[in-house]
Amino acid sequence: MTTSHPRDPLHGITLETIVKELVERYGWAEMGRRVPIRCFLYDPSIKSSLTFLRKTPWARERVEGWYIAYRDM
Repeated sequence: MTTSHPRDPLHGITLETIVKELVERYGWAEMGRRVPIRCFLYDPSIKSSLTFLRKTPWARERVEGWYIAYRDM
């Protein structure tokens, strides 16, 4: 039995992990440029970003899509 799900590239990856990896690789400024939301542009933090992304499906989809593309590189 395999533990991965081929149809869900984000299976087992938390939103916190996604945000932390993107911040580490690109920084808050680039995140704010690619997904222009206040929690990335003004006084950014992991906590504020997670709160906003959990409540805002369109922003979460953009961040997750960016993460999938980054992982496929």
